[in-house]
Amino acid sequence: MKNYFWEFVSTKKILFGDKSSEKLTHLLTDLKVKNILLVTDPGIKKVGIEKKIENILIKNKNKVIIYDEVQSEPSIESVLNCFKFANNNNEVEAVIGLGGGSSIDMAKIISLLLTYGGHPLDYYEGKKDIPGPTIPVIAVPTTAGTGSEVTPVSVLTDEKEGIKKGVSNNNLKPYAAILDPELTIDLPSYITACSGIDALSHAIESYTAKPSEYINSEGGFSFQGSFSVTDMFAIESIKLISKNLVLAVQQGNNLKARSNMLLGSLFAGISFSNAGNAAAHALAYPIGSRSNSPHGEITGLLLPYVMRFNTNVTQEKMSNMKNIFAINGQNLTRDGTNLSPDNFVLELLKAINLPFRLSQIGIKKEDLTKIAEEGIGIERLMRNNPRTANVDNIKKLLLDAY
Repeated sequence: MKNYFWEFVSTKKILFGDKSSEKLTHLLTDLKVKNILLVTDPGIKKVGIEKKIENILIKNKNKVIIYDEVQSEPSIESVLNCFKFANNNNEVEAVIGLGGGSSIDMAKIISLLLTYGGHPLDYYEGKKDIPGPTIPVIAVPTTAGTGSEVTPVSVLTDEKEGIKKGVSNNNLKPYAAILDPELTIDLPSYITACSGIDALSHAIESYTAKPSEYINSEGGFSFQGSFSVTDMFAIESIKLISKNLVLAVQQGNNLKARSNMLLGSLFAGISFSNAGNAAAHALAYPIGSRSNSPHGEITGLLLPYVMRFNTNVTQEKMSNMKNIFAINGQNLTRDGTNLSPDNFVLELLKAINLPFRLSQIGIKKEDLTKIAEEGIGIERLMRNNPRTANVDNIKKLLLDAY
């Protein structure tokens, strides 16, 4: 075992609670910035949230330019379009990412390019170092799922290669995050389900990640494996999400459930941005290139099978989760016995009407070996998995999920 050491890094400021979006101007005043790029998507514009934030900025006498064409899981081409748009306007002093993980990821990568230039793929998987802080990013999530508001990762879609690629560096963590539960009220039930189960996968994968003392921290990876602080946040996240996800999906206007989901997503993001995700997220990359399903749906589908795969080497933590689910009173079978954690998550997927088999999302059985090979190659994630992965045992996992 190596010398025990960990480093905890998080977003500098986090504002949470009802009407917290109105505190945006306080952050901009602290930063002493006036020229703002607001990055969001057409859906946020349609429901009026974009206008609400724009009005706050105008009232504060900020000069704001708006890019509201972010698509789900943005392509490299769309990043370059946004970068060109930003460069053609006033000098940008801060970037606001408003919306789901895609808008916040876009804000991060645009901030990087505005600061240091280059092409997005220059920074993929640490190919080129990010030497220091970027133009400040303020993340305002409208979904409870990705945790992107506190993470060092920006995920892009390389349409030429047909795969998703991640840029990961602690300098990409936003300067601040504003989490206003009221902004999540208009989220459709399907997106609530996908984003919520993704947050649960963040929490569970970071909680059960290989302990930090067994991970070689060299090589430029942001993820260190699990340690006491990440465990603390992950456990609280698991409690909040497992208790509130079904309610948030089925009662979209339940502000308390929405608030608890947003808090759970935040805690999961804080945990996994330090500990790291593992096999479910690694496999989601090659599966995502072969399916039209959104990222959260894929990670959620894989989660129970990855938990089952890892059970023998994470018995204490699995037992802890079983107790959490039992306290919530949600994991009793018809005969009164407690479900195992993996089976609890399977039942949760059914309760929120999400697929729980790879065959349901268009994956072909003959592609499983290739998916296993590609997933193994995503080292920044697979290195965190508590059970050592190889092509043969990952293919068996995928067959279990098929």
